[in-house]
Amino acid sequence: MLNIWPTKTLSIAARRLALALVFVTLCAAQEVHVPVPQQAVDSRPKTKIVVPVGTQVTLALTSPIMAQGAAIGSPIYARTVFPVTLNNQMAIPAGTYMQGTIDALKRPGFFSHHAEFQFHFTKMIFANGYTVVLPQTHHSASGQTSPDDVIPAVASPYVDVTSSNDVLLDNGAQFDMVLQEPLRLNASLVENATALLKATHLPQFRSATTCRYIPGTPGTPDTVIPGTPGTPGTPPTVIPGVNGMPDTVIPGTPATPGTPDTVIPGSPGTPDVTCPGPPVVVPGKAQDYKESFQIAAPAQVAGKQLPAGNYRLTWKGPGPTVQVEISQSGKMVARVPARLVLLNAKSPVTTPEMQSNPDGSSSLLSLRFSKQSFALYFDSGAA
Repeated sequence: MLNIWPTKTLSIAARRLALALVFVTLCAAQEVHVPVPQQAVDSRPKTKIVVPVGTQVTLALTSPIMAQGAAIGSPIYARTVFPVTLNNQMAIPAGTYMQGTIDALKRPGFFSHHAEFQFHFTKMIFANGYTVVLPQTHHSASGQTSPDDVIPAVASPYVDVTSSNDVLLDNGAQFDMVLQEPLRLNASLVENATALLKATHLPQFRSATTCRYIPGTPGTPDTVIPGTPGTPGTPPTVIPGVNGMPDTVIPGTPATPGTPDTVIPGSPGTPDVTCPGPPVVVPGKAQDYKESFQIAAPAQVAGKQLPAGNYRLTWKGPGPTVQVEISQSGKMVARVPARLVLLNAKSPVTTPEMQSNPDGSSSLLSLRFSKQSFALYFDSGAA
């Protein structure tokens, strides 16, 4: 073979080739494989937001409830005053409108200075016009369509107010609405409504009462016109007789009584016209509840195993979450959390709702009670 490369040139080329091979070898030996992280969460934008059962939404009344016009079936109007978020995503922004109806009303009396309301909400209107009509069709934990008697969104304000107030619940009064069923929302429409509300603020609410404080007047004192003083009069004058003549008596002048003072009465003052204190929403009364139920087969309730038999339930407070004590034959066998759910009708009989578990056991999901318009819902996964 003919060598066309000079010896010196070949030596330089060989060195360069050797260095290149060493460099490639070192790079291959030091190559670091960085694993590509796998996305555990779908990065696609969510199309739906599901606000869970038990969520409390703080509302402010935008139309007052007057004492004269308040009645069952009357509409109520409110706005959310605090946002609801889920997993760092806005679900219900502050300023969202709520429309509802008065379901129950207990007025204040002479000895009872408070009023009790029950509202159910029928419509939620976002700033962009996105409207959610309640009730919606939901499914219970057992997979069945939820009963029609459960009110999707409810509030039960307890108000300190007297029978003298002309307003039972004033503009701006705040209370909590409780979601008793999941609320499904369109995520993109909620996001659009949130953007519109960023530059807005809740209005300054002004009291709707017509009562105004009126200070009293001191009145005027009596006017006294002095009378005229009386005169003492003069005694008779006696002139002795002379030479056996009788005395001569000259009668004196009688006294005069004078005139009394003339009193012109002044005008009476007027008392202050005061107003009763404004209505104030306060926590509901801690009422004691006692109910009974029966299960024909063993069942779990909030992680507790209950044999078949008759049981007694006791709890205190208006909810929405309560601690329920379950007793059998006078002995407490379990203390479990539950949701006190308001219904739109009274239950005809006491009814337990059961769920079949994969292992063949049963769980007690809810209890309705005879002639009561409330139910207890249990968390089957709680311990």
